[in-house]
Amino acid sequence: MSFSPELISGLIAFLLTLFVLSYLIGDQILFRATINIFVGASAGYVATVAWHQVLAPNLVRPLLSGTSAEKMLAIIPLTLSLLLLAKAIPPLSKLGTPSVAFMVGTGAAVAIGGAVTGTIFPQVTATINLFDMAAANERGISSSVQFLEGGLMILGTISTLVYFQFTAKRGTDGTYRRNLFTKILSLIGGIFIAITFGVLLAGVYSAALTALIERLDFLISFAGSLWLP
Repeated sequence: MSFSPELISGLIAFLLTLFVLSYLIGDQILFRATINIFVGASAGYVATVAWHQVLAPNLVRPLLSGTSAEKMLAIIPLTLSLLLLAKAIPPLSKLGTPSVAFMVGTGAAVAIGGAVTGTIFPQVTATINLFDMAAANERGISSSVQFLEGGLMILGTISTLVYFQFTAKRGTDGTYRRNLFTKILSLIGGIFIAITFGVLLAGVYSAALTALIERLDFLISFAGSLWLP
């Protein structure tokens, strides 16, 4: 049997798959070693990508061979990066506060912008489109069904938002209560959230089972290729 590169890589994948599946019989040292290899390989890959796609073109090259303006602009992220490293030294940790504040502010702005443009606006557009009866008739859907879908979409959106609304009025006895209408909407919103989490959980299990089936098929196929001529 010739040990070709394909055979060696397949054998390594075969053994690593068995090591991962060994977790089914307990937390084995082979499983931990495989996880460490995976984490190390992932960290090395991320570091390589960060160097070739971020640091080298946007920081190192401008500092070494860029124009005066590019060098001045590159000094800013270099300074913030050095200050961020000071967070690892307790006496100098306060020096890294501006870098952390910049990262948190930028991350929050990106997250909010992404939520608005990637979630809220598409949700509003999709809800409006559900009441386009002309488009429903073109697709062969009756107006009543289209209206029902649009109503459920609006009810789910509003009730889910109300579910996370925690303000309440103070009653005469000094306790805080929400009115009956808000309670009903909050209950409906909780049902929609539970259904959503159930669907997500089913999707996670489906993906996990798909990955397990693929790995088992790989083990069987590879073992058969070793023993069959």
